[in-house]
Amino acid sequence: MITPDIENTNVLSFATMPTPEELHSRLPLTDSAFATVMRGREALRNIIDRKDKRLFVVVGPCSIHDPVAGLDYARRLKQLQAEVADTMLLVMRVYFEKPRTTTGWKGYINDPDMDDSFRVDVGMEKARQFLLDVCELGLPTATEALDPISPQYLGDLIAWTAIGARTTESQTHREMSSGLSTPVGFKNGTDGDISIAINAILSSAHPHSFLGINGQGKVSIVRTRGNAYGHVVLRGGDGRPNYDSVSIAIAEQALKKAGLPANLVVDCSHANSYKKPELQPLVMSDVIQQIRHGNTSLVGVMIESNIAGGNQKIPADLSQLKYGCSVTDGCIDWDSTEAMLRAAHQELLQRP
Repeated sequence: MITPDIENTNVLSFATMPTPEELHSRLPLTDSAFATVMRGREALRNIIDRKDKRLFVVVGPCSIHDPVAGLDYARRLKQLQAEVADTMLLVMRVYFEKPRTTTGWKGYINDPDMDDSFRVDVGMEKARQFLLDVCELGLPTATEALDPISPQYLGDLIAWTAIGARTTESQTHREMSSGLSTPVGFKNGTDGDISIAINAILSSAHPHSFLGINGQGKVSIVRTRGNAYGHVVLRGGDGRPNYDSVSIAIAEQALKKAGLPANLVVDCSHANSYKKPELQPLVMSDVIQQIRHGNTSLVGVMIESNIAGGNQKIPADLSQLKYGCSVTDGCIDWDSTEAMLRAAHQELLQRP
């Protein structure tokens, strides 16, 4: 029996969500989307296992807010993938949930109408539809796992998962990662501490049991196998980058000490580019040169990219939004994205 005057005293209401099975039934995984996800996951595992010498590149908008512009971007990326397939696996960054230090728009799932109406039920369905559309183009997707319930709704459409700097230390997210079906990149802490990510990899590699939901939406004890494909994402910290060769060597040593394989991904944005999106190509170039000179621990990079560069505030009149421009962190534009990936492709063709 619920006692209102002692329980949920700060809760205004409960709104029922469709169950994961109900949403899957309305928007089922198609054969072509299934093939895209499975190929993407296998390719990523092969890169991490060094069976595939390519670099994987998680590239795309900081966050999705306009599915029309998002699919426009996806089609461009799919076309570019054909050009660089010999050296790189392009994985589209599809972020729907945005962690917030204080306040701000929390992302497409939480507030799809961008008006503080918080129709999470609508947002979850729209997010699943968008992922289906991208996967049906033949493009694997990557996202950040922020809400531990969301993977039950969307996880069958994801090839690579990130755990953000603010949640890498969270036991909830480490447990969740142990059950994810994708490789998982753990970002170093916002202060640059890599040990947080290393501990997360070690934790998520083991089996866990925790509270979650099943496909029918029932609260369940989730028992996991453990995820063998956790790896570190270097994103800088405290306003300092950590993608240079010295930082890479220190990270390699820390992984070796922990008994983990030296698998490193560099996030070209955030502190690594001093939060200046136009510096991302320079970060990428430095990483590529390290690979050219024989580094074997760098397996991937992340790039925040959109059709239009920079970012914009969310206006009261949403019709005034600039097409293909981020409403969260600033991104590089499409022309710059093409140029940096084509340049990297030419360099990687010469790798040892």
